[in-house]
Amino acid sequence: MQLSKTEEQLMQYLWKRKKAFLKELLEDFPEPKPATTTVATLLKRIADKGFIDYKLFGKSRQYYPLIKKTDYFSNHVNGLIKNFFNDSASQFASFFTKETNLSTSELEELKKVIDNQIKKQQK
Repeated sequence: MQLSKTEEQLMQYLWKRKKAFLKELLEDFPEPKPATTTVATLLKRIADKGFIDYKLFGKSRQYYPLIKKTDYFSNHVNGLIKNFFNDSASQFASFFTKETNLSTSELEELKKVIDNQIKKQQK
């Protein structure tokens, strides 16, 4: 299951804080801030999708993520590779390196990362 762009934005704030009340999350939004009811609705939708949960403190809810940011991103990238690149990581890498205008130094750094990962997997 995926998050909408606005849900993802809210999750970014929650991942950063690790746990937060609605009022705290509202503070993280840039001006003009969304209505409290809008953020509450987003939190409910994200909770219904199983990405967050909350603890009750009186009538207030303190929200916390159930999925790590890296896990969400990993699933997102794997979905992109599967759906847009015929489940081919090499097609994705080819597209990524050609279409993102990486500098030579960035490509060299990327090559080092890949070489290091190859060495780790060969052990």
